[in-house]
Amino acid sequence: MPQPVRSVPSLIGPFPELAPPVGLAGAAVTLVLREGLSGPEVLLIERAANPSDPASGQVSLPGGRVDDGDGSLATTALRELEEEVGLAPSDLTGSLRFVGTGHARRFGIRVAVFAAELAPEGRGPGVRSAHEVAHVFWLPLAELGRTRRVSADTLRGAAEVSATVYDGHVLWGFTRRVLREFMGLPSDDGPGSPVFDSPPGRSDEPPAPR
Repeated sequence: MPQPVRSVPSLIGPFPELAPPVGLAGAAVTLVLREGLSGPEVLLIERAANPSDPASGQVSLPGGRVDDGDGSLATTALRELEEEVGLAPSDLTGSLRFVGTGHARRFGIRVAVFAAELAPEGRGPGVRSAHEVAHVFWLPLAELGRTRRVSADTLRGAAEVSATVYDGHVLWGFTRRVLREFMGLPSDDGPGSPVFDSPPGRSDEPPAPR
């Protein structure tokens, strides 16, 4: 059974409010969190079908590559958030929290990971860029404790991978590893280093029981 998780403020609180330079990564994504009926939830998107997109049709976090005009990785994350799902900084509580960076092998780039809470008075997310996003949905974080083996088209060809399946959506790969690492869950994707490097300033205190 899924395990209960902490509140949204306690989940993002240990991470610093930072705007790292664009040279640190080539893309940025955001974990937008809210309090749901059964505990904290995270906003996910299902990418639109696109033959030129290596992640066509897959579930991922809202985000994308750095643009030349982006002054920081936080700028990239916020720009992509508005372009893809229509959320502006005013729809979030406080500034973005910098979780860390990790390597997305399918895209061959390092990705900066941020987290933020949806403001109670904020607008709800929706599909803003139909050529990039098919639809959006909220995943209860407790569901990350469930693991199923599914067949997926990986860089090594068709293979069985660890996944979280929720309401017909199949979450696997980089996005799932990011979320499980964020929740302090052990990797179930085989041996390897952590998916992202923790930023400076994160609390070294042990996590509260979940």
